[in-house]
Amino acid sequence: MPSRTELANAVRALSMDAVQQANSGHPGAPMGMADIAEVLWNDHLRHNPANPHWPNRDRFVMSNGHGSMLVYSLLHLTGYDLPIEELRNFRQLHSKTPGHPEYGYAPGVETTTGPLGQGISNAVGMAIAEKVLAAQFNRPGHEIVAHNTYMFLGDGCLMEGISHEACSLAGTLGLGKLIAFYDDNGISIDGEVEGWFTDDTPARFRAYGWHVIDRVDGHDPAAVNAAIEEARSVVDRPSMLCCQTVIGKGSPAKQGKESSHGAPLGVDEVAATREALGWEHGPFEIPDDIYSVWCALERGAAAEADWDAAMEAYAADHAESAAELLRRLAGDLPEHFTQLADDYIRECQEAAQSIASRKASQNCLDAFGPALPEFLGGSADLAGSNLTVWSGSRAMDRNNADANYIYYGVREFAMSAIMNGVALHGGFIPYGATFLIFMEYARNAVRMAAIMQQPSIFVYTHDSIGLGEDGPTHQPVEQLTSLRTTPGLHTWRPCDAVESAVGWKAAITRRTGPSALIFSRQSLPHQERSEQQLQDIARGAYILSDSPSAPDVILIATGSEVALAQEAAQILRERGKSARVVSMPCVESFLAQDASYRESVLPSNVLARVAVEAGHVDYWYKFVGLDGRVVGMTTFGESAPAGELFEHFGITTAAVVEAAEDVIL
Repeated sequence: MPSRTELANAVRALSMDAVQQANSGHPGAPMGMADIAEVLWNDHLRHNPANPHWPNRDRFVMSNGHGSMLVYSLLHLTGYDLPIEELRNFRQLHSKTPGHPEYGYAPGVETTTGPLGQGISNAVGMAIAEKVLAAQFNRPGHEIVAHNTYMFLGDGCLMEGISHEACSLAGTLGLGKLIAFYDDNGISIDGEVEGWFTDDTPARFRAYGWHVIDRVDGHDPAAVNAAIEEARSVVDRPSMLCCQTVIGKGSPAKQGKESSHGAPLGVDEVAATREALGWEHGPFEIPDDIYSVWCALERGAAAEADWDAAMEAYAADHAESAAELLRRLAGDLPEHFTQLADDYIRECQEAAQSIASRKASQNCLDAFGPALPEFLGGSADLAGSNLTVWSGSRAMDRNNADANYIYYGVREFAMSAIMNGVALHGGFIPYGATFLIFMEYARNAVRMAAIMQQPSIFVYTHDSIGLGEDGPTHQPVEQLTSLRTTPGLHTWRPCDAVESAVGWKAAITRRTGPSALIFSRQSLPHQERSEQQLQDIARGAYILSDSPSAPDVILIATGSEVALAQEAAQILRERGKSARVVSMPCVESFLAQDASYRESVLPSNVLARVAVEAGHVDYWYKFVGLDGRVVGMTTFGESAPAGELFEHFGITTAAVVEAAEDVIL
């Protein structure tokens, strides 16, 4: 029977071999955390390698994602569909083992990590999802939602500001099934961290309201096991296990040094490490007796079978709740939702309300929310401005998780990454809001949602200089361009209540990636539409108004500037020019349409084009051409009432008319 040390050494050997073969990677963290991982995965983690998506599995997140070979080694050894050939192809094109854990590549990888601190926040989101789902569905005698979220993290994760945001909220919400392992090895890329990181980490986490177990010997399996048992017994607070480890453990020349952090050990040092560990097997060679102990297929199948039986008993007593839980875990929308949304969109068209699109957004939540118990919304301390609280909102707190709304506090970055964790967990449609300008704080989490193709819904209000007196620090200019150039993200900037409803429906029904919904502070006039125009909104761009003859000029606009384009088009028509107005609420949806539809909206033989948007002008040249005109922003804003600002920066009907007449000539 292999010893625990031998089991951990299998992880060390695979990690250093893969990094050496790739001639690239980070062997230090996997070698240093191998003993902790061995105890967690063999004695505590409930998972089924044959079914990585079993809903009641424990989640494992490696926030210090540069140590990805630890994850790949564990997945391979425990029986996931990750053969040894994939470990040999570590960091190679089209392998399932990229340099950092990437969601959707290797089965069993729960989230994409690498940007330090975001894995922590994803894990907080997963723990929130578990707690809320359990509160919504568990019944006396039926604890069918009950799993832990475990995360590994390092010094770098704790230095990143997002860790403060997320871990503070985790303590406040009392996430008792969240257990973190801090790899306290005292080393980062630049060397010994005492020169730049002297935080009292245990005191910090106690202040957050966490249960802290300090000075755990990360190379003593008994000590690690005892710490995990203690953490699992604490159900009212998340737990932080501060594990003292040696980076690169086993390497005679490089353990405990930054040289083992982010580079191969070297051929000679790998050989020396094998000798020091007493590992007498060749590269990528694992003895059968070690494989047999690591393999989790049998116990994973048994755990899932027990849960299936529990679900049968639950369904017998609570058939409706069981069906609803399975629907939500599958990511299916209620059968009637599409019809409900379509009916509401028509109601908005008939109501013809001229309101701020942020208010139109709240109206959508009131209309859709009762039909979507999977909604889990929130705002970064701006609920009263973002208007994300709706009539059925129920706030989560540490003592009441039967909720559908989270007050995130001033934590835009953590909110966005937590939403991604909620989406990854399953069972919810997460949305979260802030001002568009503060998307900058959360930018990398939005990017991660797009990379992972997760259906997080990012709600951004106060979308332009139209927010007025708060001035240039709060007035977005370049943010729309940043969002639209993010691959896989759909960005909607609606011009009225009707387009707002279509944008919400599109975001809710989109399951293959995130959406950003951009709303105004100021009131926007209702636009009249035919039935066909109403249908075409979902295509991302459509002809809102036209002249009887072929257009002399095409005006393209979004959001609050659609009204300016409409007014300008009417003036141009009165002056004998044929003008077409195209509302383009979602560029990405429009570009996904077939060529014939795109040509019908923006005919290639009409080169006289003007784009109008109170954002940076550069983005729009892709639609108007280098000889076209763009009415928009080229500088930051100013502090003044919104109406004065639009005049000051030349985003006016007269400016659109002038640009159109100029381009026609």
